[in-house]
Amino acid sequence: MTDPILDSVLTDAKQSVRIQDDLFRWVNGTWLDTHEIPADRPSDGSFYLLNEQSEERVKAIIDELSQGSPEGDAKKIADYFRSYMNLDAINEAGIAPLEGDLSLIRSADTKEALAGVTGTLMRTGVRVPFSFDIDADLNDPDTYVLFAAQSGLSLPDEAYYRAEQHAPTFEDFRAFVPEFLELAGLVDDPEGAGARIVGYETALASHHADVVTTRDTDRINNPMPWSDFVESAPGFDWDAAREALGVPADLVDRVIVLTPDALAGAATVWSETDLDTLKEYLSWQVLLARASYLTEEIDNKNFEFFRRRLTGTTEQKERWKRAVAVVSGVLGEALGKIYVERHFPPDHKAKMEQLVADLLEAYRESIQGLDWMGEETKVRAMEKLATFNPKIGYPDRWRDYAALEITDDLLGNVRAANAFETDRAIAKLGKPMDRDEWFMPPQMVNAYYNPVWNEIVFPAAILQPPFFDPDADDAWNYGGIGAVIGHEIGHGFDDQGSKYDATGRLNNWWTDEDRKEFEKRADALIAQYNAYTPAQLEDSEHHVNGALTIGENIGDLGGLTIGLKAYEIALRRAGYAGLEDAPVINGVTGAQRVFYSYARIWRSKSRDEMAIVLLSVDPHSPAEFRCNGVVKNLTSFHEAFDVTEGDELYLPPAERVAIW
Repeated sequence: MTDPILDSVLTDAKQSVRIQDDLFRWVNGTWLDTHEIPADRPSDGSFYLLNEQSEERVKAIIDELSQGSPEGDAKKIADYFRSYMNLDAINEAGIAPLEGDLSLIRSADTKEALAGVTGTLMRTGVRVPFSFDIDADLNDPDTYVLFAAQSGLSLPDEAYYRAEQHAPTFEDFRAFVPEFLELAGLVDDPEGAGARIVGYETALASHHADVVTTRDTDRINNPMPWSDFVESAPGFDWDAAREALGVPADLVDRVIVLTPDALAGAATVWSETDLDTLKEYLSWQVLLARASYLTEEIDNKNFEFFRRRLTGTTEQKERWKRAVAVVSGVLGEALGKIYVERHFPPDHKAKMEQLVADLLEAYRESIQGLDWMGEETKVRAMEKLATFNPKIGYPDRWRDYAALEITDDLLGNVRAANAFETDRAIAKLGKPMDRDEWFMPPQMVNAYYNPVWNEIVFPAAILQPPFFDPDADDAWNYGGIGAVIGHEIGHGFDDQGSKYDATGRLNNWWTDEDRKEFEKRADALIAQYNAYTPAQLEDSEHHVNGALTIGENIGDLGGLTIGLKAYEIALRRAGYAGLEDAPVINGVTGAQRVFYSYARIWRSKSRDEMAIVLLSVDPHSPAEFRCNGVVKNLTSFHEAFDVTEGDELYLPPAERVAIW
């Protein structure tokens, strides 16, 4: 029996590395040593390869739609793309397209009036010191509710304004702000304005919750009447901002305040800051929001800091690639409908449905066999598992873009697109819940779990090699997309998802004893990951934040554990006795192929600058630990490769974390 995927893995393997010491580098080491990250991106790997493929496919669709005289959504797609590509018109316009935003700011003669301007700016895509959004109520998932949260920072996170490890970046930012202001000609005193803007953001950041707090459901679920929220954060005219955003007062009887201390702090900082400084800050945020759509000179200056300095990327993406991303972000489902027709055959969906069914059955078997969970909690867990809703490939009902007007004016299109999305969200208030909605288009290479709807969603673009190949040996699919499916299901049972019940409500369905057992295992996993530092940063103070990444780490651990169990289910269906009876190909067992596949999907490398950003704000662990940090906890991995004491990936049985 031959297997082209296995042949490729064995050919590319780094033979100087032992699997027992480093599965990630045994599978990916040759690629890591020889592959150069393209100059226009901060990272590269399996996800990026598929993204590039999707990008080219979408570009081909846009090119075809642009021929002749398109109508309807096709015309909107073609016109938006054309407006982005028309550099001559963009350069000729200079910063004049900003005048609509800037004149609003200039015309506000009081802080109350300026508070209203923040709502208008937010509606068209400008960052302001807070954010409003509409989503399913955490406590009643059949109802839409307004959410209020912290916002307003130019740097990735509040830690960049205070932490010693980010001091060099902060100093570069402090120097960049006046340079950018001067280039754009927004203020008469760039140095003074720059210092005031950075000072304002630093004060704002001092009130922000950190990245660990903002993922803690218990701490962000703060429902209250709108009037109580306004009273809790004096110093800012919240009603003026809400009204300007377009949220009717009669539809906002309550709000969920995700970061109450930060919003109270933002209101205080606003009240203590003079009007001119607030105007300078908002003008700065207008520049940042619009810079990518202005002249090449301004666009390149924006890139210089936010891409080159922050992420290490050395070149801008080709303009057509950026245009594809922008158009796909706005008219995603209009493009996605055509993408699916061309690139997602019906048999792919049928194969995926079988994989999902096997993963859900594997979770059922696993939960029933847990020795640390009591029967009462098991019943509730099984109830939740039974209500999981898989969405595969594409939505059943496509989005309507009739109300979106697109012209030849790029920045006008950007404003219109943001206003369209804002208005669409606000229109949900008071309406029945639309559970058919997707939050990613089919051409996006990603997947997600939505806890309030208890759904797992897999867009068509991720359902391709190396994650999914309908013609491949089952081991590759269960170690690839199977582990991803298991990961997304696992989010329903991670440290935060496990707080939602079968209906999607925040509701404690655990016994106290079982919750303590779960948290004991989660704490052990946090401790493991806290000790990890990416090899490329081994001499720095940067390391994985186990508390920030715990949800994704639980998802990864459960994903591979259950993916392997689902492979056994598929084997039994095919007539094999179980995992030990799986076909052996070129001396490689079925279990070994599953682990090879798992390591292969995490093939990735990042520039040092990007690695630091990700460690600071990304809830996912670096790729090497998404692989090695998981397999070292699996007894099945130790058995598959005879991992013993003294091997780098050996963990004593008592230290292995097993949750699901």
